[in-house]
Amino acid sequence: MDEPLVTETRFLRLDLPPEGLRLEKGGVLPRVDVAYETCGTLSPAKDNVVFVCHALTGDAHVAGVHRGDRKPTGWWFDMVRPGGGIDTDRYFVVCANVLGGCMGTTGPSSIDPRTGRPYGGSFPAITVGDIVDVHRRLLLQLGFEHVHAVVGGSFGGMQALEFAIRFPDFARRVVAIATGASLTAQALAFDVVGCDAIEGDPNFRGGDYYGSDAPDAGLAQARKLAHITYLSNALMGEKFGRRRRGVPSPAPAGASGAGADAAAGSVFEVESYLEHQGNKFIARFDANSYLRITRAMDEFDLAARSGGSLARTLAPVKARALVVALSGDWLFLPEQSEALFRALQEGGKDASYFCLEAPAGHDAFLTHIQELKAVVAGFLVREPARPEPELDDDGRRDYETLESMVPRGTRRLLDLACGDGGLLNFLCARRPELDCTGVDLDTAGGVRVLESGHNAVRADVDRGLSTIPDDAFDCAVLSESLQVMRRPDKALQELLRVAPAGVVSFPNFGMWKIVYSLGFLRRMPVTKRLPYQWYDTPNIHLCTVKDFLILCKELGIRVEKVHYMSTLPLSKFFRLLGLRHLGTSRVLVKISRG
Repeated sequence: MDEPLVTETRFLRLDLPPEGLRLEKGGVLPRVDVAYETCGTLSPAKDNVVFVCHALTGDAHVAGVHRGDRKPTGWWFDMVRPGGGIDTDRYFVVCANVLGGCMGTTGPSSIDPRTGRPYGGSFPAITVGDIVDVHRRLLLQLGFEHVHAVVGGSFGGMQALEFAIRFPDFARRVVAIATGASLTAQALAFDVVGCDAIEGDPNFRGGDYYGSDAPDAGLAQARKLAHITYLSNALMGEKFGRRRRGVPSPAPAGASGAGADAAAGSVFEVESYLEHQGNKFIARFDANSYLRITRAMDEFDLAARSGGSLARTLAPVKARALVVALSGDWLFLPEQSEALFRALQEGGKDASYFCLEAPAGHDAFLTHIQELKAVVAGFLVREPARPEPELDDDGRRDYETLESMVPRGTRRLLDLACGDGGLLNFLCARRPELDCTGVDLDTAGGVRVLESGHNAVRADVDRGLSTIPDDAFDCAVLSESLQVMRRPDKALQELLRVAPAGVVSFPNFGMWKIVYSLGFLRRMPVTKRLPYQWYDTPNIHLCTVKDFLILCKELGIRVEKVHYMSTLPLSKFFRLLGLRHLGTSRVLVKISRG
């Protein structure tokens, strides 16, 4: 195993104006110290800095080990490491404890220089904006006028979004993972009950408990409540079910004696787990910090800033954005990430979206990260390579013809079922002005699209393009994939919903070789364009040119141009006779709204 990164926590006192740091809600802090850690090697041009924003109760120790640790202790050690998603062989990573925290950055447990005592309950209310303001001041004071990327998950994702809005020229890229523009009502309710548990603890004393017993019972209860939201129902069932601690199986109905007493006196394993999490938390976290940071998260609401329009709030964003959702997350629902991506699309922003399979729930962005590492690494690439696909003469001719059918003046282009992005690379090599996005269900293909510098959306075209708003693109392409769609008619309608014009290519099932195979050999055809046997083919809706043109007419789709493609000598003969459908192996059609 590779030697882990050895990191240490450093401290910096911010250079503030004489009046101190003015906060958004009116408070003032006369002095602010920030705890931060770094790892990796800074490039001579200082253009490889990645700032990581931690989640609600995290800290600056994002990666590696502190001296004396026997194993990695950084909260994202598998992501931030050599060869990781945030590769410390490529990037210089900075992570800082948030304002209001209790891990070295000024917070309620810090000494108020005006009184010589801990702030306690007098520590002012803070916002996510205040937290990000302190982050930026830290980075500027460290000598970084710009950073390559700001990355955050959960509450850290909110900070990353705030960074992109508040300081649009500061970061070239922003990554928001398992987060949202605000909390849902259900998530907010869990926070309200957790905060009530802390403030209702007899030891809370209005937040001025330093030097006496802390409100540990209330803080532990708040942590238990929060932890319930971090794991999915499926993972809870798998890890704990209804098993009892110390009892192999439930006592049978009607049982009596020692076995029944043991079952009755035991606790459920899930109860033991939550108790452990609560006890572990009170040993490292401060109740006042939990309240201040939680309330900053609770009040974060991007849409409300612009009268309910998330797109207007995100309008200042200039950074290339990546939004990642987790399928099993019920703290920050995938729908919330979709809403963020749609709003970025509505504003014409440079944005990508992946919803990753993560049945473990919200904490999967920390614990189940194999796919996430690849997606983040692909997005962060500083100098994208765009290799043209290896094509035979027929393939190159098809791509060149397709490129000629993309309307001049097109800037934003969408490739549906894009695979590894070969067509996008080909098109951008000839049309550098194109701003391309690829859609595919395959995560690995989407990562390659990201690595090429294009935007990517992980989505099943057959299920619709709900993440993409109307008219988000100037032109959409569906190349050699129509026949694998479960509903080609719906795919065409979606294509022309997100773009006013499109280019579609597909194999022609009416070609003479296919007619010959069916009519004379009585066998399903196997050709260059249809290379599969009948029993293993992904092609489920084969059609002829005529079938496609009839479908377009029925759907009210205007057919602008049709290219009939084939290089076989006999095919050319049929086409000379005027039998174009019979002599065509593949078809490219330019379509638009009727």
